[in-house]
This record gives sequence, structure tokens and C-alpha cells, in this order.
Amino acid sequence: MVDYHAVNNQGQYSAGGPPTYMEQENDWDRDLLLDPAWEKQQRKTFTAWCNSHLRKAGTQIENIEEDFRDGLKLMLLLEVISGERLPKPERGKMRVHKINNVNKALDFIASKGVKLVSIGAEEIVDGNAKMTLGMIWTIILRFAIQDISVEETSAKEGLLLWCQRKTAPYKNVNVQNFHISWKDGLAFNALIHRHRPELIDYDKLRKDDPVTNLNNAFEVAERYLDIPKMLDAEDIVNTARPDEKAIMTYVSSFYHAFSGAQKAETAANRICKVLAVNQENEHLMEDYEKLASDLLEWIRRTIPWLENRAPEKTMAEMQQKLEDFRDYRRVHKPPKVQEKCQLEINFNTLQTKLRLSNRPAFMPSEGRMVSDINGAWHKLEGAEKGYEEWLLNEIRRLERLDHLAEKFRQKAAIHEGWTDGKEAMLTQKDYETASLSEIKALLKKHEAFESDLAAHQDRVEQIAAIAQELNELDYYDSPSVNARCQKICEQWDALGSLTQNRRESLERTEKQLESIDELYLEYAKRAAPFNNWMEGAMEDLQDMFIVHNIDEIQGLITAHEQFKSTLPEANKEREAIQAIQAEVQKIANYNGIKLAGNNPYTTITPQSIDKKWEKVQQLVPQRDQALQEELTRQQSNDHLRRQFANQANMIGPWIQNKMEEIGRISIEMNGTLEDQLTHLSQYEQSIIEYKPNIDQLEGDHQLIQEALIFDNKYTAYTMEHLRVGWEQLLTTIARTINEIENQVLTRDAKGISQEQLHEYRTSFNHFDKDHSGLLQSEEFKACLISLGYDVENDKQGDAEFARIMGIVDPNNSGAVTFQAFIDFMSRETTDTDTADQVIASFKILAGDKNYITAEELRRELPPDQAEYCIARMAPYSGPDAVAGALDYMSFSTALYGESDL
Repeated sequence: MVDYHAVNNQGQYSAGGPPTYMEQENDWDRDLLLDPAWEKQQRKTFTAWCNSHLRKAGTQIENIEEDFRDGLKLMLLLEVISGERLPKPERGKMRVHKINNVNKALDFIASKGVKLVSIGAEEIVDGNAKMTLGMIWTIILRFAIQDISVEETSAKEGLLLWCQRKTAPYKNVNVQNFHISWKDGLAFNALIHRHRPELIDYDKLRKDDPVTNLNNAFEVAERYLDIPKMLDAEDIVNTARPDEKAIMTYVSSFYHAFSGAQKAETAANRICKVLAVNQENEHLMEDYEKLASDLLEWIRRTIPWLENRAPEKTMAEMQQKLEDFRDYRRVHKPPKVQEKCQLEINFNTLQTKLRLSNRPAFMPSEGRMVSDINGAWHKLEGAEKGYEEWLLNEIRRLERLDHLAEKFRQKAAIHEGWTDGKEAMLTQKDYETASLSEIKALLKKHEAFESDLAAHQDRVEQIAAIAQELNELDYYDSPSVNARCQKICEQWDALGSLTQNRRESLERTEKQLESIDELYLEYAKRAAPFNNWMEGAMEDLQDMFIVHNIDEIQGLITAHEQFKSTLPEANKEREAIQAIQAEVQKIANYNGIKLAGNNPYTTITPQSIDKKWEKVQQLVPQRDQALQEELTRQQSNDHLRRQFANQANMIGPWIQNKMEEIGRISIEMNGTLEDQLTHLSQYEQSIIEYKPNIDQLEGDHQLIQEALIFDNKYTAYTMEHLRVGWEQLLTTIARTINEIENQVLTRDAKGISQEQLHEYRTSFNHFDKDHSGLLQSEEFKACLISLGYDVENDKQGDAEFARIMGIVDPNNSGAVTFQAFIDFMSRETTDTDTADQVIASFKILAGDKNYITAEELRRELPPDQAEYCIARMAPYSGPDAVAGALDYMSFSTALYGESDL
């Protein structure tokens, strides 16, 4: 007996060939032992199957285990189903002749890669029913089932998938296996109706009448399809689980009977694939349109807000505007930067997929091009650029205005307090009844007043200058300031006029008056300027100040120290003035003179001088404290400047270095594309992990702004500069990763090997002399020449080069990207579906007609893709058109664009 274990181990397909089929079916001997009903079904089915082929040779069998014993009909069966000639059989009647014939048959089966388990020629010659059925099942598997292939599945799985697809539209049919799914007979009828609807009235079949259903299908198949009846309906219905091998054998006959429909099946598969690509691309286009529309709408709403330069009246309102702008930069804008970057990535990916599927490029609706979005974004950043500077200038202006307004109110109040009662004093007629000494006293007093008036001229001019500055800085309460200033100026003019009139009146009577007491006069003359000096000193000591750096506060401190150095001299003057008053009292006491009230020449009393001097003494340490507090604040501000500068001076070069490294990575060829993606992803992660440093710097920047610090001598970097650099860094790494991903898509879709891709990159980099990532026109021509293209400087070469440039540079930019370069190289060496191929596929489904009907599409394509075609196909209007005819040619052309045809 031949050992077919050894034979089969050598006869299986080697690596790269079809896999050994149906190894799980080698449990046929156990099945036969477990259920006699299955053996009965197999006998009937296998016998009918063998006779369906043997009748082509003019013979048949009656008893499957008896009629194959001599090997003659077995060899004949194999010749019929394989179409090949077997070795000449031996015609002797002896056992050895029969064994030799069966061995020849088994050798032939083994040569076809069939794995025979424990089947020997002796068992077949001896009429072993179990072994004979197992052998026939192995033949059925190899010659009737193995070559069935549907959607990359083969053999049993392929046959099952074919059944499922063909019966999917039918109610009450759910094919999940080759046993109980066929018991009610509806699946058999559905297979026939799907291919020959005129033979079966499917709607009249009932699920609860399986015998009728089975007999109907078997009789129609035998009568019209030349498929012999291989099973009895009662055997199937009365068995809990029909024999799987018998059902598979029977169903395979239906598959082969309808094999002519497989051409349509293949065409349908091609169309499904094309439609799936188109549906996915349309979905990506819709996503792009929505994302672009949303982003443009956000930009449209944001730009007017950034362009609004209407100033607020108060510091609090402007500070709120600045806080709103900070929220915009920290919270609202960063997600939009990511959306813009993602939009460009989606657009590039979509265009790559369209190129790879040989589709026309995607043209977004008007106003939603990437260039439109970039333009809108540029306008947004243009509006944003000056907004923060304007806010800070406005805050500085309002701060200055508040300071000036307070200073105006202080000086105005002091002046108004000084002028109170002065008009009444200047208009009184006391000189008409006064004595000579009193008149002289009034004249001297008036001279002292004029001196005081002249001393106050500077304050009035300061008040007018402050009011003018408030007007120039557009102070919101300028009308009330102007009104108060106007009133002061008019009153000042009136005082001047009244002063002149009173002097003239006093001088007319001066000759009649005695000399005024020189001591009183000297006291008055020295007390008035000293009193004015003290008032000025008190005003200066209480004056508000604003400084922006340590140098300015140090200057104020130095000026204050100089002022304090003058206090000893001032005290000497005070003592001298008080000594005059003491001398007056001494003379009066000595001569027994009763003084009539206070000094007639001045209202400035020694007590008021001492009181103001004490006030000056109190204000000096208060001024010291205020200046020291401001010095501390400015030192804190300087610390904030240094803190920001130290971080900025580290982050700025870091961002620049990362940008340069990304530029180098994008043109180097380290490892496979997957390795590069992994490297870039890790690189991107390291950049993302650096984000806390940016956030920390934003926090430092906010502290600086809250402290109203407007300059920083320790760094050349601004927060705005670093923000832009950071956003550019994130965008650049994302774009670089997307370029590599698109190269992977191109490589996989076009079947480009890693070596080819490496060669393309090496050639590209060699001619990219400036490492810009682009090949200029002449560089690209030199690259093509190095690759063997005939584009030399002659008429034919120039025409060929112009043709290629039209492909790789459709926008006439004069430069070629690496993606366009590999698209061109892969297009030169690979093949893709074309509009002609899709039209040919539709023509097969349409039965060579120039149109196709909705019914044909629904029968041959999955439901969603059938409806997709129906919704998009225009009615066919040719001369052979019928009702409901659809134009599949124009539809196919639209998928690829006119240029493909």
C-alpha cells in the first residue's frame, strides 16, 4: 500500500503558492461514524456529483464504493474534471491491477497539492465505503470548491460569502453555514431567483413549507440548469443537522452553473471599490468645507473686535479690555491655530488620496481655499499685531491723565483757597477814612500782596498748562477741567486789574501818610516769600509722582535729598523772620507802645510760619517713606524684567534651534518612512512637553503687564515674538509629519519599495543645492536627465520637459516639491483604476448595453453603493434608451475628470 502521508507532505504547495485547502475537513471519518444519516446523504450527493461529470464520458456509477474499486472509472472521473490525461490504466482483472490503477489516481490527486489522510489504494479496492467517501470528498474539495474566490477569501469561506452576497436581498434567508441555513429550502430558491428570476416565483414560497421549497429548487435546477438532484428534500428536513459536505457539494454545483455571472461579480467589485473611494473622498471634502467655513466665520467675527480702537474713559475699563485680549491669546486663539494647521493637513491628505485614486483635484467652494484661509488669518494677525500695543498705550495715557487730573485738582484747590476773599479785599474803601499811618500800612500791605500775587503767577500758568495737556490727551472730563481753568484765569485777570486800581488809589494818598514801621515792613517782605516757599515745599512734598524704572525713582530720591539739604538754611531764615517780630515787640515794650493788633503789612503771623514749618517737618519723612516704597516697587519690577528675560533668552534660541532641526530632518533620509514618522512623533512629543515653559513665560509676562512695565533692557525677545515662533514651530512639525504620512500613502498605494523611495530622496536632495526642500526648474531638469529622461535643450526635449513641469508644477510656481516629485515618479511606473476600466466594468453589469437600469444596479451592487450610483447617474438619452435607463459613461467620466478619458 502506498503511504500517502509521505506523498502529501511533498505535494502541498510551497511558500508563496495557494495554502493547503480545507484541512479542517479531514474529520470526515468521524462525521460518518457519528451520524449514519450524513453517510446516506453523502452517498447520494457524491454519487450524483460524480455522475454529473462521468456522463460527459458516456458512463455513470450506481454504487459509489463498488464502481470505483477497479480504479478505471476513478481515473476517468479525474480526467473529465481536470481536463488532463492520466497514465494508461491496466486492464487486468487481478487485485494488483486494480491497486495499481487506484494508485495512479491517488498519485494524480496528490500531484495537485491534495493532502490525503490515511487513504490507501487497498481500502478503495476492498470497497471500504468510509474511505471511498473521504476520497471523493477530497476530489470535490480540490476540483469544485478550492478555486472559488470572493473578495480575497477562498474555498469554503469564499463559497459561503458568495452565497451570503447573492441571497442578502431576500427575506427569510440568512446563510451562516452549510447545514441548518439550507433546511427550509429558501436559500436554494434565492440562489436560482437571483440569477434566473424567470424560473422562480419567490414571493409565493413559504418558510413553513420546507419540503415544497426544496423540491421546487431541486426540480428547477435539474430541469433548467442541468444540475442533477443530489439530495432528497425529506432527508434534509428530517435530519436535525444536514450533512455539511453534501450541502457544500450541491451548492458548489450552483456556483459553477452560474459561473458565467462571475464576470459581472468582478465588475461589481471593481465598481464598489471605486465608489467607496469616492464616498470617502466626498466625506473628507464635506469635513473640509465645514471646518473652513467655521474657521473663516470665527476670523470674520474676531477681526472687527481687534480693529476696534475706541478708547474707554477709565483705567478699569481699559484693564478689562487688556484681560479680554489675554484670554483671547491664551484660551481662544490656540485652538484656532490647531484648527488651521489641521485644515491644511486634511487638505493635503485629501489631495494626496485623490491623486492616488486618479481623481481630479479637490477645489473648495469659492472663498474657502487654503490661500483664502491663510489670507484671512494674515488679516487677523495684522489686526491683532497693533491691538496689544494700543491697549498698553491707552492704559499709559489714562494713567498719565489720572495723574494730571489729580495734580490739576490739587493746584486748583490751593489756588482757589488762596484767592478766596481777595476780590473783597481789593475792592474795599478802607483807605478813605484811614489815618496816614494806616494808609502807609495799607500801601505796604498792598505791595506785599502784589509780591504774593506775582509769586502765584507760576501756579496759575501750571494750572493752565496742565489743563492744556489734558485737552491734548483727550481727557474724558475735559469740559469740567476747562470750565474750572477758565474761571481761575478770569478771576486771575480780575485780581490783576483790581490790584492795579487799588495801587493807584493808595499812591494818590501816599504823600499824606507817614513812613511805615520798617521792622513790620521787613518782616512782611521776608515772611511772604518764606511763607510762599513753605507752601511750595508742602505742595512738592505732597506732589504725586509716576516713575517706570529704578533710575527715575533714584532721580526723585536724589532731588529730595537735595531739598532736605536746604532745610538748615531755611530754618535760619525762619529764625531771622521770627527775630524781626521779636524785635518789634521788644521796641514796643521798651517805649510803652500798645500795638494795635497784628502786623498791618501782612496776614502772615509768626504762629502760622511755625505751624507751616512743623507741617514741612512732618511731610519730609512721609516723602522719604513714599520714595522708598516706590524704590522697592521698582526693584521688584526690575526683578520681574530679569526673570522674564532669563526665560525668554533661553526659549527664543530653543525655538530657533528646533525649527532648524526640523528643517534638517525633513531633507535627511534616516531609516524607513515609518522610522522617520516615529522619530518625528517623538520629536513632536518633546516639543509638546516643552509647553509648560511657554506657559510659565506667559505667566511672567502677565505679571510684567499687571505691574505696568513697558520696557525690558535685559532681552530683545518680546512675548509676541515668542508666541509667533512657538505657533510656527507647532505648525511646522505637524506639516512635516503630514508630508511623511502622505509619502507613506503614496508608497503603499503605488507599490513603491523602500529602496525606490530612498533613491528618489537621494536624487532630490542631491540637486536641492540650497536645501530649501524645493527643486527649481533647472535643478529639476538636471535631476530628470540623471534619471534617464530625454529633456536636453532641443525642441523635442523642451516639449517633454514642459509636459512634465505641467504635471509636477500645475500652478507654474517654478519649483517642484518632493511630494510632487514622488507622485510623478510613481505615476510613471504604476497603474491605477481608470475611467475606461470603470466604464468597462459597468458595461459588463449592463450586459453590453450603453446604459444600465436601477434594477440592475441594485441586483449587482451592495445596497448603499447601488443607491449612491442611482442618485448621481443622469438619465441616459441615447437612441437605444428605455424607461429608467441611466448614463453610466458620464458618471464614470465624472469620477476621474474629463482629462483621464
